[in-house]
Amino acid sequence: MKKLYSNKLVILSLVLPGLLLFLFAILAPICLSVYYGFTDYSGMGTYNMIGFENYKTLLHDATFRIALRNSLYLAIGFVFIQHPLALITAAVLDKLGGRGENFFRCVYFIPNVISVAVIAYLWKFIYNPDFGLLNNLIKMFGGKGDINWFDSNTAIWAVLIVLIWHGFGWGMLIYYTGIKNIDPVLYEAAAIDGANQKTIFLRITLPLMKPVIQVNVTMAVISALKQMETVYLLTNGGPGNSTQFTANYLYQQAFKAFKYGYGNAIGVVFIIICLIATVVLNKIFEDRDEKAIKKLEKARRKGAVA
Repeated sequence: MKKLYSNKLVILSLVLPGLLLFLFAILAPICLSVYYGFTDYSGMGTYNMIGFENYKTLLHDATFRIALRNSLYLAIGFVFIQHPLALITAAVLDKLGGRGENFFRCVYFIPNVISVAVIAYLWKFIYNPDFGLLNNLIKMFGGKGDINWFDSNTAIWAVLIVLIWHGFGWGMLIYYTGIKNIDPVLYEAAAIDGANQKTIFLRITLPLMKPVIQVNVTMAVISALKQMETVYLLTNGGPGNSTQFTANYLYQQAFKAFKYGYGNAIGVVFIIICLIATVVLNKIFEDRDEKAIKKLEKARRKGAVA
């Protein structure tokens, strides 16, 4: 086996497929986006190099700012609403055990295996102002039940609810898998010492889940930035761009407004924002880990002195 892995041809055959996939599926499209971002290309015919004009236009684009703001709202919803609930649900499922654990795990994940188109049209019916489930429930409790949920003032919140609900299953499953990988001996030792479930969760589960939380939160923030399909099918950014998101706006500019160069400029800025968000989140979690290590070192020194 050692001779096999020391053979350069074998190493090349193992590395080459992944390298080619990265070059042609990721790196090459990014390079082309950067190139077309400096042009006035419409997607057809000839084009001219216009330098940073697309990026200058983007700085003053009010719709793009709305799209970024909505992405920020969604990221906040993911991090502070969806993920805490997903983590708590995963911890409860882990303690549930038996058939109930398997049943509820499947139930929570069902929305993620249903087509996005089905999800979008399902929620359109729920939000329908005339015969929608939501307005009918309001009528049952004595309200008027005539709310237009896709009005310019409420549409963004209606879309955010759908997106947070739809992504709940993925977050829960990742946390559930992370909790399952924690050594049960730690829980048994804590229980013997008299720790209750709340203490076990805060002192054992949560600290050991930090790497999983870091990955999940980073993925959630990037997912918030690249939301497109559900938004497109629900509102297509309307009414009046009130539910516009970055990826959906990119699609509209590149393929509907025939501003392919401008759309690629949006794509480049989008990639930069995703990279910055990833670096910042990694830095935040690294700082917390460093602080925790320093606290442990101080505690050990105090114990040694004592």
